[in-house]
Amino acid sequence: MNIYADRISQVRSLMRERGYDALVITGSDPHCSEYFSSRWCQVKYLSGFGGEAGDLVITEDHAGLWTDSRYFIAASQVLPEAGVALHKTRQVDSVMIPQWLSGKDFGEGKEGPIVIAVDGRSQSYGSVKAIDSAMKEAGREYEIVNVPDILDELWEGRPPIPQTPLITLGEDITGESRLQRLNFLRKFLLMNGYDAVLLTALDEVAWVLNVRGNDIPYNPLVISFLLVTMDEAYWFVQKEEIPPSDTESADSFDEVLEDGVQILPYADTGATIVDLMEGGEDGEGGIDKLFLDPSTLNYDLYCTLNEHALPGSLVMGGSPVPLRKAVKNPVEIEGMREAHFEDGLAMEEFLYWLEKTVQSGQRVDEWDAACYLHSRRERIDGFRGESFETISAYGPSAALPHYVTPMEDAPVLEPRGLYLCDSGGQYLFGTTDITRTVPLGPCTYEEKEDYTLVLKGHIHLAMAVFPKGTAGCQLDVLAREALWKKNRNFGHGTGHGVGFYLCVHEGPQEFRQNFNPQPLLPGMITSDEPGIYREGLYGIRHESLLLCVDGGKNEFGQWYCFEPMTLCHIDTSPVLVELLTEEERRYLNEYNAGVYSKLSGSLPEEVRVWLKKKTERL
Repeated sequence: MNIYADRISQVRSLMRERGYDALVITGSDPHCSEYFSSRWCQVKYLSGFGGEAGDLVITEDHAGLWTDSRYFIAASQVLPEAGVALHKTRQVDSVMIPQWLSGKDFGEGKEGPIVIAVDGRSQSYGSVKAIDSAMKEAGREYEIVNVPDILDELWEGRPPIPQTPLITLGEDITGESRLQRLNFLRKFLLMNGYDAVLLTALDEVAWVLNVRGNDIPYNPLVISFLLVTMDEAYWFVQKEEIPPSDTESADSFDEVLEDGVQILPYADTGATIVDLMEGGEDGEGGIDKLFLDPSTLNYDLYCTLNEHALPGSLVMGGSPVPLRKAVKNPVEIEGMREAHFEDGLAMEEFLYWLEKTVQSGQRVDEWDAACYLHSRRERIDGFRGESFETISAYGPSAALPHYVTPMEDAPVLEPRGLYLCDSGGQYLFGTTDITRTVPLGPCTYEEKEDYTLVLKGHIHLAMAVFPKGTAGCQLDVLAREALWKKNRNFGHGTGHGVGFYLCVHEGPQEFRQNFNPQPLLPGMITSDEPGIYREGLYGIRHESLLLCVDGGKNEFGQWYCFEPMTLCHIDTSPVLVELLTEEERRYLNEYNAGVYSKLSGSLPEEVRVWLKKKTERL
């Protein structure tokens, strides 16, 4: 039996023993993170699917994984052997987990309520509430049971909660002190009449406290919760005895303490907040109104708090931090400029090496290419690792939007067709995310046409001028129109926010067809990454980061536009020039000329000469 099928069989045995009709395992952690540590790779442990977005439902006669179009091909390659069905999300006819459960036939012999078990420690309150609402609406008799860490008794050697070295960032790097950001939250409390706010998203905690760690691969985060009241701040963090050699962590914790933040055990989060809500030892002056974000509050913690809360004392709403965090201040913007300058130098050296190596006939595979790019970035002062796992993909591999490059037996790059590299770096002064698709030799007409159509969309979005109040969903069509006119499309979003030495994916803004009313604001940095994917053949994506800036004001109102942050040329050799308008050619020529102007003085001579030719006007 397949190892994953065997594990699902063990789960079903446990479910039968306990009388569960369905078990929901969400691909996340206690902070509802997009990326998470190995401890919470529960969906992968059970099904073999390792994508960032995937939720699993197991019943007696069905096991299903819900994920979006980025992972359809990858999921279809691993799920069948595990006996798991693929449920496609973000499709016109998608049936999501709550609706699927509410319509599921659990058998004619079923007696009593349908028992739905959820691992509430790694599932948001909001997602469990959605299941609850769907079952009610369908008129089903049901019960939702919270079973935190249910896999503990089955998962031998399950990784522990990580604890990595801690650093703090000064105001000279972040542009704001820890106290300023805590006071921002206290102003929020004062204006809304709340006594406290609990931050449950890891990037929000890191941003407010100006701390960074490595508890999650590629994300400089510290697994923790932060409770802020008008007078106090409580940081619940996994902090065992700090090794004597780790003086930086010790000093960092001391800095946080000096700013009046109490450091308490991570495991005591729920009990401590309950005690504070009940008024502490004297029973007076407790937290009467606690503000929580249901999208990142895990269901298990909600149950703990709700059990002891008075009616109306738990107030649910969107955290104020994501929007404030997304609008970068001048210091952060300058740091991001520095990150993109240094990253651009690394990218140009990498692309030069790649072209010369492949053309020389020397053997190089996808993994070799990823390693070489890493070697260029790690020479940069302030480099703290990749911002996500590098997607180094040649030919058919690139048809998988979130391809995982294998360390062993990786496909060899050949002097023909297209190679796609989606990568980024974490630096003390910023975060980068860039995709370049380049020819390794002769390309087919279809490859050139697709390359050009995707590039047209990339340019259209980058050139956008729009009035104040415009949301990303209203601009998304600019990146798709050229493809749509040829009856082509891509299934993922067009762009996401990027953090400042934080998560490479952040909100609340985005470019996506789904309705998101968040207006774009000056200071927001968002990716522009349309693509096209032909299964078994190739994939193309052009990605740069755009800074939203003031575009002027007139009698028609305030206008905004974009400034490209990414500094790396766009290869024009596969472009079908006849498909570009004069305006598109001008933008491409000016962009490439700007890259050469800014980077050439800091590049090795041979790379500078090569880049000069690569950026010649069309």
